[in-house]
Amino acid sequence: MLKLGDIAERLDLVVRGDAEVEVLGVAPLATAEADQLSFVVKKNHLAMVSKTRAGALILREEWVEHWPGTALLSDDPYLSFAKISQLFDDRPEGPETVHPSAIVHPSVDLASGVSIGPHAVLEEGVVIGKGVTIGAGVYVGHHSRIGSRTRVYPNVVIYHGVIIGEDCIIHGNATLGADGFGFAPSREEGWVKIIQRGGVQLGNRVEIGAGTTIDRGALEDTVLEDNVIIDDQVHIGHNVTVGARTGIAACTGIGGSTVIGRDCTLAGMVGVGDHIHLADNVHVNGQGRVSKSLEEPGLYASGTPIQPYRDWSKNAVRFEQLATLARRVASLEKQLAEANPDGEMDS
Repeated sequence: MLKLGDIAERLDLVVRGDAEVEVLGVAPLATAEADQLSFVVKKNHLAMVSKTRAGALILREEWVEHWPGTALLSDDPYLSFAKISQLFDDRPEGPETVHPSAIVHPSVDLASGVSIGPHAVLEEGVVIGKGVTIGAGVYVGHHSRIGSRTRVYPNVVIYHGVIIGEDCIIHGNATLGADGFGFAPSREEGWVKIIQRGGVQLGNRVEIGAGTTIDRGALEDTVLEDNVIIDDQVHIGHNVTVGARTGIAACTGIGGSTVIGRDCTLAGMVGVGDHIHLADNVHVNGQGRVSKSLEEPGLYASGTPIQPYRDWSKNAVRFEQLATLARRVASLEKQLAEANPDGEMDS
């Protein structure tokens, strides 16, 4: 348990009420108990405050009149919640040993405090930094490097020549460094494979979601800069660069050789074509289709919103007629211009 006063001191927050209150962790307003801390992120959530059983709340100073109990005052309650959640981190830690069933090549460089789980495989020339955790069934290919304190969850596959920075998290079944989708068409031979000689580089504090795939580059590396966060089931093609602090949500796909700027966000199921450039601070709404470069920061959206099927089917037919309608309008405009060269309409 932690006292609110201790939490406030660590995070430079202000306690309103009893600083000696002890909490076991954090929980949502609806389910929090007396030994838990909860939080209010948006003003419209204040309606739930009167019903919560939380022992204390994280909220903005201007909202304290809605809560008579003990509170931690924060200018950004959600950010404070995130930092406080780290104080109650209960993820299991592996023992600082190499499991007997793991296969570790004699040339592997293991720093101190490393945990290698059952049936993991570390190939020749691998370098593992201090405090790294390698889960069960992980494969680390030749000459790959994993930075200090990085956590690799079970069944992750890391191909050869992959460089992972410090304090990263790679969730289960992710694959880093598979071949990019590079083939040259040949009338005689069919598809001719292009050997992918690049690698993958991850900066520090990068998080990769479960089942995500990041392809290696053809000639140069695929690069994710510091503090990039990738959700589950995302695909990043070869030679892609993702700028620092960019976040990419689930089921997004990014074509090869695309460059995504810093501080961008791609919501769920976004599709980005190949050889595209997104400027810094570009934000794409869910299911957006990015088929051309976006050189100005801002919020972008595309796609058709949900609607009743009868309306959608009619509109789909009209959509297919747009090109014909556009030509007819252009023809009518030309006829009107020829009939009225001075732009005057008959009275």
